[in-house]
Amino acid sequence: MESMKYSDTAFPVSLDPAQVVAEVHANTVNLPKRTVREHIEYALDHPIGAGPLSEAVHPGDKVCIVISDTTRRWQQPSTYLPILVERLNQAGIPDKDILILCATGTHRQQTEEEHISLVGEDLYRRIQFRDHNCDDKEHLTYMGTTSRGTPVWLNSYAMACDKIILTGGVVYHFLAGFGGGRKSIVPGIAGRETINTNHNNALNKGLGSGSNPKACNGNMTDSNPFHSDLMECAAFAKPAYLLNVIVDDNYQIVGAFAGDWREAHAAAAKVVEQLDGVPIPRRTPLVIASAGGYPKDINLYQTSKTLSNALAAVAPGGTMILLSQCREGFGDPDCEAQICDFDTMEDREKSLRAHFSIGGFVGFLFAESSETYHLIVVTDLPRERFARTKIQVARTLDEALALAAACNGGSLKGVETTLMPHGGSTFPLPQA
Repeated sequence: MESMKYSDTAFPVSLDPAQVVAEVHANTVNLPKRTVREHIEYALDHPIGAGPLSEAVHPGDKVCIVISDTTRRWQQPSTYLPILVERLNQAGIPDKDILILCATGTHRQQTEEEHISLVGEDLYRRIQFRDHNCDDKEHLTYMGTTSRGTPVWLNSYAMACDKIILTGGVVYHFLAGFGGGRKSIVPGIAGRETINTNHNNALNKGLGSGSNPKACNGNMTDSNPFHSDLMECAAFAKPAYLLNVIVDDNYQIVGAFAGDWREAHAAAAKVVEQLDGVPIPRRTPLVIASAGGYPKDINLYQTSKTLSNALAAVAPGGTMILLSQCREGFGDPDCEAQICDFDTMEDREKSLRAHFSIGGFVGFLFAESSETYHLIVVTDLPRERFARTKIQVARTLDEALALAAACNGGSLKGVETTLMPHGGSTFPLPQA
């Protein structure tokens, strides 16, 4: 029987193995074994939905390369950007005609040390580098408005360039379906008003209607308004090319995709689904999910990945037990405020609609999930911080199982269960 990681330790699962319907582990996918350089060069030599990079840019073009910020350094941009710049140089674009723009979204400006860690010392000294600033209205350009009413303000330095190349990493994303691709533009290099208006698509229309269940992990269809709006926003920037990578559990690059910003990104997402989308027979009344131990359970904000993955496995009205120590607390002030500062879901939602932030949405999602399901969190966070929600707090897995039994008529005997020992990175795909 699987044990569940909790910080630097683990809890055994005291349940009858016969009631465990599924244990969710990442799939074994035989991807080609290549070095990072070989992955990147293969992708650039086999572009998807586009010709070679040398046909997308021409001598005399000013080229903007959009990169992710330090919060996504797991993508290891310093390993692949030199190869991309090399190819641009070969295509007749000298260093002086290249701008590297960091897609900070609403995140803070970064230090020189962080800049160097993102691109490497050599490129940092050679090529102009800028952080995007979503509040610098002087350097935002209005591009138009999407069909859902999002006014699209994008970084003026990028818009002044002849060609824009998107880079980044593709993972499951709990609102956009998958990260990477179009997210380099919005939220990456967009104004705050654009980001907030787009992100409100995570909520249904009309106060009191809560979160939109279609804005979720794995959904990049037109039914996801969050994703569809992002696609419209990004189209205003007319990206000329894309280079996205995918990584394994140890953050090693295991694949790269280049070419058309829509098609190459969709191809990357398919491989992420093969790696981390795990078929399970059906949803079950009990789901036990570990965030994956330290550092994945460092704070509650990070545990949003585990919550959204567990939501895909739990049966309607079922019970979810999430293991997340949270040694650094909530990890986000907006997340904490949503959970601790409001007495009703309506007040939470009112505040979130007025001042949308991802952290706020995460806190809202935790509180909302406890209204629809029995949500038990095994954590070191103080119980009283959750007193204004229906979230139950336990200190051990056995204590959580006792609470779960109380939610299930006093016993868990025979209650079908899904175990998710890598809850932060594996996404269950119920087959029935």
